[in-house]
This record gives sequence, C-alpha cells and structure tokens, in this order.
Amino acid sequence: MSRRHLSRIWLLSLLLAAPVTAAQAIDLPTRKPGLWELKMQGSGSGQNVAIQHCTDETIDKKMNAAVQPLATEACSAPTIQKTATGYTNDSVCKVAGMTTTSHAEITGDFNSAYTVKVTSQNENPLPGVPKESATTLDAKWLGPCKDGQKPGDIVMPGGIKMNIADMDKLKALLPKSK
Repeated sequence: MSRRHLSRIWLLSLLLAAPVTAAQAIDLPTRKPGLWELKMQGSGSGQNVAIQHCTDETIDKKMNAAVQPLATEACSAPTIQKTATGYTNDSVCKVAGMTTTSHAEITGDFNSAYTVKVTSQNENPLPGVPKESATTLDAKWLGPCKDGQKPGDIVMPGGIKMNIADMDKLKALLPKSK
C-alpha cells in the first residue's frame, strides 16, 4: 500500500472522527473500551476500507483532543443538534483552497455499534476529490482488544499497524490551508 493511499485512509479517518469530536461538547458518549471495527464506505474510489481500533476512554478523549484543533482551525463552528435517534452535525471547512460543506448524522449506542453518515459538497475540489460525496462509517464493537494490542492501536488494510500517538507525525501529510 502506497504512502499516498495510507495518508488518504488516515485523512478519511480523521474527517469521519471530526463530527464525533465536535459532538463531544454536547455529551456524546465515549465508545465502549475494546476492539472496534470501522468500515468506511464512500462514493469516491479508494474509500472503501475497514480498520480495527483498540480503544479505551483515555484514548478516545486523546483522539478527540488531537482532532479538535484541526477541525477548529479549518472549520466554522459546527451546528450540532440532538435528534430522536442520535445527533446531526453541519459544518463548513476550508483546506488548501477547497471549501467543504458537510452534513453528518450520528446514530447508535457507542457500546455495541454506531453509524456516521456524511454527505459533502466540495467547492474548488483538489485533484482526485469529487464535487459531491457520501461516506458511511459503520462501527461495531468486536470484544476485548487482542493479545498484544494496547489502547490506541489501529490495524489498517494490509495489516499495517500504527498507534494514535503517531497522529502528530501524520498531520504533516495533510494539506495546509492558505
């Protein structure tokens, strides 16, 4: 798997985490500790991936704290609403000259499963980025983390392993806003 493909997977993971991060301010529950499988399906090519993430409350909070500055710097204040079935989040983000308007619907119990559905419209899209996209993240709790895994460990396609602590290193791969 190429470095470029890995950075796209990581960026997609960050972008899908952003709606959850923003919703934390209105007491969105943290995920149940253990091993989560996250299946991302998108309307664009190369966006259908599955990763596994070993987490606990500390790691969820750390991940949210790491994503929040990126979202705050690049995005307008999100409009978050509690709904009968979960949460919605509307935001406008500007990165590298591209403006993305997104609507996310978050449903589930965060103990066994949750779903994040994001629709986006991109103005001045970067090369390879569609003008419109729809992405769904289906997360399912698999049980305790596997032997040898520690909270923060992520297993990406092809068996590539990393830890959330590597997020700062990967931020350097993200395009800078002008």
